[in-house]
Amino acid sequence: MNTPSIPSSPRILTTTVGSYPVPDWLSALPSEQAVIDATRVIFDTQRQSGIDLPTDGELYRFDVNHPDTNGMIEYFVGPMGGCDSTIGRADTEAFRAKQEMGFRSKPAAVVREALSGGGLNLIEDCRRAGSVAGGAFKFTVTSPYMLARTLLDTHYGDFDALTLAIADVLAKQVKDLPCSCLQVDEANIPGNPEHGPLATEAINRVLDAFDGPTAVHFCFGNYGGQTIQAGQWKPLLEFLNALHADHLVLELAHRPKDDLEALKEIRPEIGIGLGVVDIKVNHIETPDQIAKSIDEAEVALGEGRVKFIHPDCGFWMLKRSIADRKIANLAKGRDLYLG
Repeated sequence: MNTPSIPSSPRILTTTVGSYPVPDWLSALPSEQAVIDATRVIFDTQRQSGIDLPTDGELYRFDVNHPDTNGMIEYFVGPMGGCDSTIGRADTEAFRAKQEMGFRSKPAAVVREALSGGGLNLIEDCRRAGSVAGGAFKFTVTSPYMLARTLLDTHYGDFDALTLAIADVLAKQVKDLPCSCLQVDEANIPGNPEHGPLATEAINRVLDAFDGPTAVHFCFGNYGGQTIQAGQWKPLLEFLNALHADHLVLELAHRPKDDLEALKEIRPEIGIGLGVVDIKVNHIETPDQIAKSIDEAEVALGEGRVKFIHPDCGFWMLKRSIADRKIANLAKGRDLYLG
């Protein structure tokens, strides 16, 4: 399969972050064919709305048993070799005693032996997406650091070793993925900047394994539509600048305006993706509001620094009618700004 390249124009491209609302008919009658059909619909919806680099919507990752996080963790760790998804009383109590993930009542899985690919098969899901994408598309992978934070480790006995073991598994998985761009998603490090060096090494192992454009998405949490991490962008600058990413996909629509000032220090080789759509509210941003957000960013950062505009995070918790209108105005606002 020949993988289409990311469009080279206009100078500011539109993209989505990852997830999209699961169509009601897919939830009602799920099947392999229904997933393919729904993925085609989500791709077409984005393209018809003017999205230059859409995602597959991650519809196949949704887990009704984990509605607060959309199954984005369990999709990776459930089939991973060495992980046990059978969580007993002792496992639950040991995880809660760690007091690191207050918004989770139990671990996503227990690491009982050395990690391996196991039943994880990202290339098949990527190929399926590519078969109905209709052009360039982005494939998303949850960060090794973020995955490690959700696990109970009874094998490695060392958080760094666990995180890097996950990174090595994912690195093998992303090699040769037939997508136009690989995006690694991280929502925990913004609240734990002291772990920056570890997260950098882990994420870079994944990015370096992919032969093509790469991105890293950061947000301050999106648990059931709520922010779960406190923090600012400035303490993360050293971490951001150490990433081997072509561009960053940053939560900014839901953030204080002075966050833009910190981003001036991101090295110029890294493109900036600007969050201009708030996914935590039902309000539909107007094209004028989108254009104004881009203008404010370019005034602060300089013309040419913003390479992408996008929502702050995934759309999975919103209704389709809301998500569809938000992305349509995202593209209209970009076009209005560029003239």
